[in-house]
Amino acid sequence: MFTVGVLTVSDKGSRGERVDESGRVIQQCLASLGVRNTKYDIVPDERESISDRLREWADEGLDLILTTGGTGLAPRDVTPEATLDIVDRVAPGFCEAMRAQSLKYTPLAILSRAVAGVRRRTLIINLPGSPKAVKECLEAILPALPHAMETVRGQAAECAQS
Repeated sequence: MFTVGVLTVSDKGSRGERVDESGRVIQQCLASLGVRNTKYDIVPDERESISDRLREWADEGLDLILTTGGTGLAPRDVTPEATLDIVDRVAPGFCEAMRAQSLKYTPLAILSRAVAGVRRRTLIINLPGSPKAVKECLEAILPALPHAMETVRGQAAECAQS
């Protein structure tokens, strides 16, 4: 069983002015991997607030943290920068796969600045803020997540297929 954190980045959501649908979609999609219990929080689009929560959860030893929101081109979209502030290594394949998947639905997928990386033994992946886009992106990466988390924890066997 994996331990997971879901962090929604939203000014309006953090003030209680918007219901967080994207975080709910993430939790529903994770259920297909058998994940039932997740940490959950909403923070405003503030670089320090985001990086503080990511650092805290990673240092607690969560296996996976998925963020939603703040990955576009708007001036307050700083989730990628906050993530890069605290990761030890980047893992670009996740976001490459998500953008490729999203391009099947909209040409606006190229506006995503999402990043993914590893802090200690925690995999952190930025997802878009739209519930529809979250679902589409998770479809692209869910099959690889269990093996990725095992690898990050040093528990994976051979990656090569016969």
